[in-house]
Amino acid sequence: MGKKIALNVFYNLGIIISVFGMVWGYNNAKYLAIALFVVTAAFFVYLKVQLVKEMRNTLKRK
Repeated sequence: MGKKIALNVFYNLGIIISVFGMVWGYNNAKYLAIALFVVTAAFFVYLKVQLVKEMRNTLKRK
């Protein structure tokens, strides 16, 4: 359970850093950087959704 909590924290940090990166890219007109941060944010959101689904299934079985 502790590993999953740590993963959740890591995914949240990844999403937050990606959002800040998108804002930085917008302010500095770095559109390639914005695209990369959008992709990484989407990846972290996908992983977070998969983790939440896995946790729901684990808790239902108990």
